[in-house]
Amino acid sequence: MRKMVKSIFLVVSTLAMVIVLGSLTITYDNHPQNNNNNIDSDTNRQPSLVLPSKRVSRFLAQNGNYGSTRNPKAADHCNKDNEICTQQGIAYGTNSTCCNNKCMDLNEDDKNCGACKNKCKYTQHCCRGQCVNLAYDPRFCGSCYNKCKPKQYCVYGICDYA
Repeated sequence: MRKMVKSIFLVVSTLAMVIVLGSLTITYDNHPQNNNNNIDSDTNRQPSLVLPSKRVSRFLAQNGNYGSTRNPKAADHCNKDNEICTQQGIAYGTNSTCCNNKCMDLNEDDKNCGACKNKCKYTQHCCRGQCVNLAYDPRFCGSCYNKCKPKQYCVYGICDYA
């Protein structure tokens, strides 16, 4: 009984220490060491970054003002303006339209096929704005725009499979 009380006390005290240490504000000090050089010490100082007690991801914290700078890999937001997507038609395709605040190519996007939020079924893919089954459709056999010759069947994505 006494060992059990000790073990419970040990677990509770460990959890309390983890909670207290986890809620402390973390500071990073980027000041260089003073080597008694004649260089002005104010020019070498960088402002220290103080993270709040609510955890901020390291990607947001690496910017001085918590992510206000735009991520260069972020998707271009069109804000329901199709002109932004058509101006960038080279990057998104010829039939690019603003869907869910992103530029999408309605000819080849499986989640926006022919229209916004028109999802193709699991076995289908979007070709020319239509959901087609590439395994059995003779107009799109195996891939988009791969048409089988007349009187040939498309089986498993191969024209005239024998």
